[in-house]
Amino acid sequence: MRLRLDRARRGIEPSRPVSVDAYRELMSAFPTGVTVVTSMDVDGEPRGMTCSSLTSVTLCPPTLLVCLRTGSATWNAVCSAGGFALNLLHARAYRVAQLFAGPVRDRFGEVTWRPSPAGYPWLSADAFAVADCKVAATMMVGDHTVIVGEVGEMLQVSDQPLLYGMRRFAGWSD
Repeated sequence: MRLRLDRARRGIEPSRPVSVDAYRELMSAFPTGVTVVTSMDVDGEPRGMTCSSLTSVTLCPPTLLVCLRTGSATWNAVCSAGGFALNLLHARAYRVAQLFAGPVRDRFGEVTWRPSPAGYPWLSADAFAVADCKVAATMMVGDHTVIVGEVGEMLQVSDQPLLYGMRRFAGWSD
């Protein structure tokens, strides 16, 4: 209630609904790194999806968050396993980003992967870094779930990250 009064005093109009297309256009103008979140489902099958919704939360303890589509196979695997691997893709891995972004029957049959230190799929040929995370908290927002992960172990080599913005993939340029 107080927020409405403050807005009224400043002359700010209540927000109007934003169309999905307009919102998608807005967010496409904000470039971001590209990751693939992976885990193992209850049957021991690898699951994963491309994710550009990633941010650092705190340094102590090392904590990050990702946003996954609620109800997806990857979301189910992460929730049942209680953890996940965050694969930061290198600039040459745009094919893998596309592969894990769409409906593909056997994604893991088309990539090179091995278990990360915690046993989650690490896309070893396409990720320049992997971080094993333990689920610390979740929060459902619309059709996605914010998953907060405490980083347990990391492996990283020097490489250029894959970026996504303006609806296309690109590498970092100096």
